[in-house]
Amino acid sequence: MSKEDNLQFTGTVIDLLPESRCMVELDNGHKVLCYTAGKLKKFKIRMLVGDTVTIEMTPYDLTKGRITFRGKKRG
Repeated sequence: MSKEDNLQFTGTVIDLLPESRCMVELDNGHKVLCYTAGKLKKFKIRMLVGDTVTIEMTPYDLTKGRITFRGKKRG
């Protein structure tokens, strides 16, 4: 695994925080602090609690990630 490789996971938004950050619970139960990617900010895509999201994480720090895709609400 090289330095540029990112890990992709899916999860659910459980909390909205200031400065376009979210707390996301992954499918395996791990909680991650995530920020919104630039493309999502550019097109003003907003997150809601309960949305399914895809996040990218670096293998060096598994506590932070970047939201790259927003899906529909789960349920």
